[in-house]
Amino acid sequence: MKFSIKLLALLPLLTLNVLAQQKTQNFSVKTAKPVDQVNVFLGSSADHGQMSPAASAPFSMLSIGPQTYPKTHTGYEYLAKKFEGFTHNRFEGVGCQGSGGNIFIKPFLGTDPVQSELIKASEKASPGYYEVGFENKIKASFTVLGKAGKHAYQFPKGDKGFYLDLGYAFNGAFVAESHNVNGNAVSGWITSKTTCGAGKYKIFYYLEIADNVSWKVVDEHKLIATLKGDLTSTGINIALSSVSVEAAKAAINKNSFNTVKEQSKADWNTNLSKIAVNGDLESAKLFYSLLYRTMQSPYVISETDGQYRNTKGEIQKDKEIRYNGWAIWDNYRTQLPLLSLIEQDRYAGMITSIADLYNSGKKDYAGQNEPSNTVRSEHAIVVLLDAYRKGYPVDFNKIADSLVKEVNGLDYKSPDKALESSYDNWALAEIFKILKNKEKSDFYLNKALEYKKYWNKDFKDLIKNDVDRMQARGLYQGTIWQYRWFVPYDFKGLIELDGGEESYLAKLDEFFTRDLYNHANEPDLQVPLMYNVSKSGYKSQYWMHQLAADTVIQNYFNDNSRGIGSYIGKIYRNQPHAYLRTMDDDAGAMSAWYVFAASGFSPACVGWPVYYLNVPLFPSLTYNLPKGKTFTIETENFSLKNKYIKAVFLNGKPFKKNYITQEEINSGGVLKIVASAVPVKISDTENWISSLEK
Repeated sequence: MKFSIKLLALLPLLTLNVLAQQKTQNFSVKTAKPVDQVNVFLGSSADHGQMSPAASAPFSMLSIGPQTYPKTHTGYEYLAKKFEGFTHNRFEGVGCQGSGGNIFIKPFLGTDPVQSELIKASEKASPGYYEVGFENKIKASFTVLGKAGKHAYQFPKGDKGFYLDLGYAFNGAFVAESHNVNGNAVSGWITSKTTCGAGKYKIFYYLEIADNVSWKVVDEHKLIATLKGDLTSTGINIALSSVSVEAAKAAINKNSFNTVKEQSKADWNTNLSKIAVNGDLESAKLFYSLLYRTMQSPYVISETDGQYRNTKGEIQKDKEIRYNGWAIWDNYRTQLPLLSLIEQDRYAGMITSIADLYNSGKKDYAGQNEPSNTVRSEHAIVVLLDAYRKGYPVDFNKIADSLVKEVNGLDYKSPDKALESSYDNWALAEIFKILKNKEKSDFYLNKALEYKKYWNKDFKDLIKNDVDRMQARGLYQGTIWQYRWFVPYDFKGLIELDGGEESYLAKLDEFFTRDLYNHANEPDLQVPLMYNVSKSGYKSQYWMHQLAADTVIQNYFNDNSRGIGSYIGKIYRNQPHAYLRTMDDDAGAMSAWYVFAASGFSPACVGWPVYYLNVPLFPSLTYNLPKGKTFTIETENFSLKNKYIKAVFLNGKPFKKNYITQEEINSGGVLKIVASAVPVKISDTENWISSLEK
């Protein structure tokens, strides 16, 4: 009896102790690996990110993933039970119903693939690995390293095989293919339409089944490979190339499945460890799950000997690794600037590849001979200027005529395009300034300044009844309210146009108070930072924190709807229904926005190597930079309630700026941000502001 009483008395204490342990569960790279924190199912359900759990490798055009019924943009729906098979490429997080889905393979039992249903019984995945078990006892596992991948299958006893559809692609995007069967291998090329059906890409492949099979031709593009004997396990090796079947065959990885799986995991961990966070475990899981999404594109298109195909389909050779697979209009704002910091060994090749688009007759959307799936490349000129100012080599002389041709052909027909085009004119003016061509620099600066007449015409007057209507006046995606702020290249001029700082701040306040901001799409992503150009910078600190980690009200969505099913809650959640309804990740654009906000600095204006500061979402983070340097951001008085900056110190010295530069970050050191629950309304910081003044 006494023992029972003592035990009952202890139970509340034990419960409190368990709760205390749960509350204080922290993550540190000293005791755990970033790769183990990634949830690859984040954003893989419905229209909440358009991501998939496919096995992939950093910046690889090969990703092996499941095709479910029903499906989302990437061919997969987390809640689906019925699987159709597996495919070998997809562009993560982009719109237009997705693209990719080439080389369809379905494992089956019996003699008829149609009669063999694949119903999910179990599933797990991690970076570089995907596995699913079906009710019929088939188990399929996949891993990817570089541009080579491996399948591993377990079957029950009895007849079995693989059904291959080489004419399969998402949304009827298949164009043509040619294949050759040789023994247990199939190889060839496939041409499909790119994202949004704008252009075409061609990939080469080599696929080899590990055991002897007999082949049956179903039709021109469909084959059945029947496994011989009573095998209960087998595998498939596959590799892709932008150059040739021979290159794909040479890339096949002959190592064991588990060896490749562990190498892929280690490769992902190396990349994810470019940023080391310390703090709450659940926050770390969300952070690394989103950081993972920033490293899936663009795609490496070079072979080990330096060969690659340009966007004319021509074979070229270069010692620098080349890339393709762009979504620049979406991710120039966030993902590419992030890669300029955390993937510095790769970024020079990415920039050279973007510059080379101009040598191949660059278009805003894809061309007809792309070496990989791709989306769009508007504002590439801004990315090149940004990279140059961050110290990356760009030969502007070589592509100057093509830059001029592109900018001279820009569209001003709708209010949003007028502002977007002015951004590129500004970038070209800056490039000609770098080239010391004053005449052309002045010419394009004056062209950029013409944004003011368009702004006065459409964005100054907010009395009209269409200013909060999606796609009013021919806008692409967004409202007049959302686009009126898109003058990142001339915030100083924007304030003057808006009637001075008091009027500018009143409009910004109204924008956020009335919940007119739209985080489901990119056009106004920079607006939370725009208090930084004024005396009310603390409001940017508030909104960056609120949007990244707290409850918000969202009335606008990516399907151009307003007020239909308005959302109240957190935007960034570590679950399949992540993000807002209709919110695409857009090739890492939205994930990178969060990574920056969580780190305590975000791009002020792409084209300038400048980042505005905010309070980080972790007590400390470290960016591991080239040559052994590190840049650590520490937060004193850290608490999610303390969202305002009280003071900043860089390497122990007072830092009286509301921004930091790429050069200062690359120099390494420690940035200490002293946080406060109370806003600092009177600040003596130097505020960075963009300007088009000559």
